[in-house]
Order: sequence, then C-alpha cells, then structure tokens
Amino acid sequence: MTRADAVAAVRNPLAFIAARWTPTPRTVQRAALAALVMSVLIVVTGGAVRLTGSGLGCPTWPKCTDDSLTATSEMGLHGAIEFGNRMLTYVLCAAVSWAIIAARAEKPHRRGLTRLGWAQFWIVMSNAVLGGIVVLVGLNPYTVAAHFVATSALIAVATVMWQRTREGDAAPRPLVGKAVQQLVWVLVGASVLLILVGTVVTGAGPHAGDSSEVERMPLDWENVTKLHAVLAWIVVTLTFALWFVLKAVDAPKGPLNRTRDLFLILLAQGVIGYVQYFTDLPEILVGLHMFGSAVTWIAVLRVALALRERPYDEIGLPSPAAGQTVGTRA
Repeated sequence: MTRADAVAAVRNPLAFIAARWTPTPRTVQRAALAALVMSVLIVVTGGAVRLTGSGLGCPTWPKCTDDSLTATSEMGLHGAIEFGNRMLTYVLCAAVSWAIIAARAEKPHRRGLTRLGWAQFWIVMSNAVLGGIVVLVGLNPYTVAAHFVATSALIAVATVMWQRTREGDAAPRPLVGKAVQQLVWVLVGASVLLILVGTVVTGAGPHAGDSSEVERMPLDWENVTKLHAVLAWIVVTLTFALWFVLKAVDAPKGPLNRTRDLFLILLAQGVIGYVQYFTDLPEILVGLHMFGSAVTWIAVLRVALALRERPYDEIGLPSPAAGQTVGTRA
C-alpha cells in the first residue's frame, strides 16, 4: 500500500474499500440478514437479563462498577449476564457495520441501501445510551419500555434493508389494489399498538428485571394483559381477513405467502401467550414470547413489503433470471 492509499483509507475508508472490492449480491443480502438476526438476538439476550433478575448486575454505566470496566467474579452470575449482554452490543455493531460496508461496496452503488445501514447504526448507538440510562435510573419501567421500542425500530429498518437487497431501485409497482394496501396499513398500525401495549404489560408485570425493589408502572396488570390479548385477536382477525381478500382478488403468491406465514406465527405466539398467562409467567415462556414478538413484527413488515415489486433491470442490477430472487414473488 502506498502512502497515498493510506491517506485515502484514513480520509474515507468506505470509499477506499468500495474502490477495491465488489461484493456479490448474495454477499450483500447475507450481510443485511446478519444485521437483522443480530437485532433479534439482542432482544432475546435483553429478555434473559430481565428474566434472570440481572438488570442491575452491572450497577452503573458505562463501566460495570465504579471501579471496574468489566464484571468481576464477586458479582456472580447476574454480573456476567448483564455484562455479556452489553458485550453483545459490539457484535451487533459489527454486523451492522458489515452491512454498511457491503452496501457501500456494491456495484452500482445504491445510496438507499447505505442509508438504511447507517440508520441502523445510529439507532444502535442511541439505544446503547438509552440502555445506560435504564441502568442509571434503576430500571425505571418507562425507560425499559422505550429501550424495547427502539429495538423494534431497529428490527424494522433491518427488515426493510434485507428486503431491499433482494430487489431493484426502480419505482415500486403495486401488486394489489388501494383498498388492500389500506387494510395492510391498518394491520401494521394495530401491530404497533400491540407492541406498545406489550411493553406496558411488561412494565406493570412481576418480572422487574432485578431482585431489588424496582419501580413498576402503576397499572392493573390483569386489565392491561386483557387489553393486550384483545389487540392480539384484532391483529389475528385482520391477518385472516387480509388472506381472504388476497385470495378473492387472485393476488400474486408473494403477498399470499407472507400473509400465511404471519397468520401461523401469530397462532404460535398466541398459544405461548395464553400458556404463560395461565402458568404464572414462567421465565422460559416469557422469553419465548419476547422472541415471538420480534418475529411477529418482522412478519408484519414482510407482508407490507410484499405488496409491491421493484424490478432489477431498470438500474442495471442482475435480473432474477441471473440468479436473484425477488422477495415479493418468492
């Protein structure tokens, strides 16, 4: 490497890499998928922190203790779990960074993909700070809820980027009529409301995240849980109605398959929800329900994204016939 190359790499490392490496479309897809998988995994490990009562295993932030950056043996299992979750944030950052690099290096350069990658990066950074605030305020349930909502936003952006890696940049062409599109947006809105009420259920429920006295939301947990169940049934009903309408209008397989997938995921999530409710919230089932929440959100977004197609050939990318798969037709 020459001195000029070194200077160029320092000034603009992404441009330097892009000038010397062209990833295959499949590599870009896998990088985006890795970022999405990590965004779901961080939900699972965050749930493990809460469900094992390790939320204050590291009692301060950004250090683990006032005197140590890392967890110590004296802090036991709780300290190891909380510190491990913090360290996983760096793995998430690495996955998002890989997605940004791959998107920037793809030829031709697609600015939209790179922007989606950077959006994930800044959400991760802001959520890391929010996670520190959660610790500093002693697991205040409102900050915990905000922390989960921010992660849901990260999952949304990661899902969109993953989808965009498998389609072109031409103007989107709708595959269904306006009435069907409006029904899907109602479904998305109901799903957002379901997630928000779910954070309230957690904030008012018994799993406070630490064995010490932790503030809870001053709400009747039973009533909030019933509201959450009603919203879940509304989402299920909307999904079934959407599937019926798509069949009636002879919609393409993409939207139909995504709606079917969502319906099955919702049924599984509902079974877990009811079982955990009637068995006094065992930790393993609550953890599965949190994982199911992330998967359900991805499935809802995939339904919305399946309502249109964006061809490859208008931007010079390889066509589906050359080995690519258009997500809306899969």
